[in-house]
Amino acid sequence: MNSIDGPHPTSQAAPPRGMTPTGAASDRVQLPSTALYQQVAERLRSKIMSHTLAPGSWIDEQSLAAEYGTSRTPLREALKVLASEGLVTMKLRRGAYVTEVSQRDLTEVFHLLSLLECDAVAVVAEQATDAELADLAALHARLEDAVNDADAFFAANERFHMRLLEIADNRWRNQMVADMRQVMKLNRHHSLLKEGRLAASLQEHRDIMTALRARDAELAKRLMQLHMAQGKEAAAFP
Repeated sequence: MNSIDGPHPTSQAAPPRGMTPTGAASDRVQLPSTALYQQVAERLRSKIMSHTLAPGSWIDEQSLAAEYGTSRTPLREALKVLASEGLVTMKLRRGAYVTEVSQRDLTEVFHLLSLLECDAVAVVAEQATDAELADLAALHARLEDAVNDADAFFAANERFHMRLLEIADNRWRNQMVADMRQVMKLNRHHSLLKEGRLAASLQEHRDIMTALRARDAELAKRLMQLHMAQGKEAAAFP
């Protein structure tokens, strides 16, 4: 006769609901590949880069939360991310605004970009493999093909510069440059649209590629410095 004070000696107590006999959860929570605030940040970033949200414009949190079907909490977390990237400016008791780039901003960004990218191009000239230089040559060819299309040229130009940084292989430098290039995209006065700038930029890239193929680090560095200085001048406000 079994005792009512405990289970039969040969039986086992049932595991808690939702747990396997070994104590592991049987129904694991499937988390999304990216957090909700990151998805919201990406959508807002796209709006800012396309100027759907124009520089200087106020960001209506309530309207965007309704548009995205979410609460304002992930939206505010997303705005913090974009603020850290320099794309959004938080103003006390006034809310969030799309960052409006000033002449001082452009001057400071170009100064730092020049320091970082001149250093990177010298590393590439000295250390890049033949295959990596071939990658850069292929990206440069895209610039040649896009000479009559400012948008395509801008995209190819950015990819060339970022690939150069990838080859130089300093993740901290890469992140800093990526953040600053995001801010540059906010500039309403698109430097490549100024008369003659696109053709001049292309020639500067040709010269840089020649120096890289020659493995001349000092020349590549000087040419990149000139390239950045010319870009800064073209981006200056009228």
